[in-house]
Amino acid sequence: MSFSISSISSADAAQTTTDAAQTAAAAGQTLSQANFLQLLVTQMSSQDPLNPQSDTAFAAQLAQFSALQQSQSMSQNMSVLQANSMLGEMVTVAPADGTTHISGLVSEVKILSGTPVVMVNGQSYNLSQVTDITQPVTTPAATTQNSNLNVNTK
Repeated sequence: MSFSISSISSADAAQTTTDAAQTAAAAGQTLSQANFLQLLVTQMSSQDPLNPQSDTAFAAQLAQFSALQQSQSMSQNMSVLQANSMLGEMVTVAPADGTTHISGLVSEVKILSGTPVVMVNGQSYNLSQVTDITQPVTTPAATTQNSNLNVNTK
């Protein structure tokens, strides 16, 4: 009686990991930390026991993924800060339908699906649609006579 045992090399496991990441990217999904850890465990359990991958390589992959997550989080936070800095500013936006540019004051900032959008003239626009930012034009306040001002000079 003979048994056939097929071995999975570390190259096969790495290819499986790469294929899964590419499939997730093609589907428009993001690879979460839980998914990454699941792929890492699969890669570790599927490696060749006679030629195991170094534990430092796994730690390096985890560190790279962690750095990537932090970078993405920082990028999103910067987008929110950028949108908030536009509050009260005069902006020009290019509507998605290709019509003429619209100018107006940014009245509020909303976060829709994790992405900041600015409200201009009651419509929401992505930050990528903002083409120009200027200070709003203010008119000087009319000066008033201070005739009722009592100054006590003793």
